[in-house]
Amino acid sequence: MTVFASKTARLWAAMLIFVPAVIGSHKAYAQKQVPLSRQAMQMSFAPLVKRIAPSVVNVYAGRMNRQRRSPFAGDPFFERFFGGDRRRQRRQSNSLGSGVIIGADGLVITNHHVIKNADQIKVAMNDGREYEAEIVLVDKQSDLAVLRFNPQEDLKVVPLGDSEDLEVGDLVLAIGNPFGVGQTVTSGIVSALARSQRGIKDFGFFIQTDAAINPGNSGGALVSMDGELIGINTAIFSRSGGSNGIGFAVPSNMVRVVLQSVRKGSDSLLRPWVGATFQKVTPEIAESLGMNRPRGALVSRVEPGGPADQAGLRAGDVILQLDGKRVPHVNGLGYRLATAGIGRTVQISVRSRNRRKKLDLALAEPPENPPRDMRDLRGRAPFSGARVVNLSPRVAQELSLRGSPTGVMVLDVDPGSAAARFGLRPRDIIVEVNGRPVDTTRRLDRIVRRGSDFWDYIVQRGDRRFRRRVR
Repeated sequence: MTVFASKTARLWAAMLIFVPAVIGSHKAYAQKQVPLSRQAMQMSFAPLVKRIAPSVVNVYAGRMNRQRRSPFAGDPFFERFFGGDRRRQRRQSNSLGSGVIIGADGLVITNHHVIKNADQIKVAMNDGREYEAEIVLVDKQSDLAVLRFNPQEDLKVVPLGDSEDLEVGDLVLAIGNPFGVGQTVTSGIVSALARSQRGIKDFGFFIQTDAAINPGNSGGALVSMDGELIGINTAIFSRSGGSNGIGFAVPSNMVRVVLQSVRKGSDSLLRPWVGATFQKVTPEIAESLGMNRPRGALVSRVEPGGPADQAGLRAGDVILQLDGKRVPHVNGLGYRLATAGIGRTVQISVRSRNRRKKLDLALAEPPENPPRDMRDLRGRAPFSGARVVNLSPRVAQELSLRGSPTGVMVLDVDPGSAAARFGLRPRDIIVEVNGRPVDTTRRLDRIVRRGSDFWDYIVQRGDRRFRRRVR
């Protein structure tokens, strides 16, 4: 018997002790086992890595950055000695990340921040072959993006697992290209589930793992012992920039929803609209509601006639479960709704006035009412030079706005314009002008064109409002 054969025999014998399986899946067993012998401790992840590694790719994103024009441009003396090119110079910058092949037709899932503002994207296989790729879909909120390239050979695709099956303590592998050193595999466990880590990403339902994740791992695979993709490595919590054993991955069920949108021909991901605003259940709120601990999502406002109103939700209710799945916090509700999908009716478990009840909630497509009606404002007004748009549930979702804001939002401000001089910024919401509420761009445009010797207006910026008076 060769050395390879004896090693394989020992490995299979150990697997019978460590993870009993019939035809290779531990899901057929009610309980998972820990290694109980030296033989089990000497198991290798190599067979699993060989299956998954060809499906994990490197992603190179190139960006052309415009450099500032030299202050000496146009000066004959300096141009004579230092060159006469008056045009703004452009230089190439690159970012490096990872991706996972999720479609035999060349679909790759990665992170949005890896390919953000990219002019050119390349996908490199683990054997060195490179392909030009294009962006198919971007979802900024979950920090996911889908790329497509044209393969010249059959591709190995990682099967998508069900991230709901994960438990804290499960073994996982992280595969990616940290620091550009080449494809690297690290192992660890699932440290926590349903993590809401503010300040890392605008996504509140991470898988936390202690498998080493470093810069360049973004977009790489988090793999279960079944050889299934159960997460996309996205972020780390670190003060040094390197791995401290606290990494975060977007669950595979979110990846599945994104992939379904691509298959339907969409270039963006629409989330269900329920016509309600939710907030965090704090310890103080939980105590006031008679709850033994903070959990769930508190309904703070219900829009008349919306799906939540029709289902019977009221302000002050707390959503605890959706289709029998726990809602640990308000960000968890957003994840549950997104992965449930538009067009379904789900059952929610609600705590309402000290009693539990179940309601049927229809998940609708966000309406575009009022119509978006984008306009460039011109005239003698502090808003001149601003591009504005009507806010609707659909526009608010596209801009990743929290809650259900209404009014007119600033999309862009021309440099040097009146709007720029008076401090207007993109994402500001113009609420009121000269005592009149501003609900549409048409009304604001008419006010601006009419002109005034005195301007008194209210702007909402994030969670605060401020008033300005201009003569």
